[in-house]
Formats: sequence, structure tokens, C-alpha cells
Amino acid sequence: MKTLRHNAIRELVSLGQVANQDELRRKLRRRGFAVTQATLSRDIHELRLVKGPGGYTFSNGAGQAVEDNSPPSLDDMIEGFALRVRRAMNQVVIATVAGGAQPLASALDHAGWSDIVGTLAGDDTILVICSDHRRAGDVESRLKAMLES
Repeated sequence: MKTLRHNAIRELVSLGQVANQDELRRKLRRRGFAVTQATLSRDIHELRLVKGPGGYTFSNGAGQAVEDNSPPSLDDMIEGFALRVRRAMNQVVIATVAGGAQPLASALDHAGWSDIVGTLAGDDTILVICSDHRRAGDVESRLKAMLES
């Protein structure tokens, strides 16, 4: 079922603009795939979809899923999902588009930044926990620079 759903998502994204997860979920439902927001977020992550001003596209630009199993780059995930970054003591809070927090938090976890102790993700907010306030400032600066580039 997952392979069929992924193929349907590929086709929908390739055929035209899919502005957001809710629209994608409705289009999938019309094709017989009833999916939860969490499942759709995982699918978006696995297929390396990124959300830009025109809606979802494939991060590799080819309209196909990348064949290796490596996660999308942190740069791609920040570009596709992050909205704002703000530090509070030894923590950094990242605001994302709806459904973007979990895939972006996963990308941060896999990036291996030694300043980050761990992440917690909701639907549109990520809490990044750092070992101290100085390291949180470094993480905030790095993330803001990536967001602004």
C-alpha cells in the first residue's frame, strides 16, 4: 500500500501544484488513500518533497524519488519547512509550516551537530535543546543563516 501511495503522491506532485499537506491529503483521499497527517509527513520526508512558493516539488528536481535511502539535506529541509528561529536560554525554537516540524527535526537529528542535545517536534514547532546558552546561540545563528540564504 505504501508503494502505491508514494506513486500516487509522485504523480500528483508531477501533474501540478499541490499547495499544502491538506490539499495533498484530499487529493489522495479521492484516489482511495485515507492517510493521517503523520503518515503524510513521513511520506513527504521519504519522497524528499520540499515546499516552496509554488507548492510541493521534488528536492532533486527530477520528479522522481531519489533511489538511495539517505535523508534529505538539512539545507533543503530548512528551505522547505522553516519559517522562524528564536533562542530561549539553552533552547532554540523553530517555527515551521504545518506538518514540517517532524521531518525538519529528523534532519537536524541526523545532521550530527555536537551543540544539539536533542529535538522535540510537534506539528509546526521544534524545540531544540542545547547543552548551554552559548551553544544555543551558535545553533540559532547557524539556523538563521541557513534560513536567510
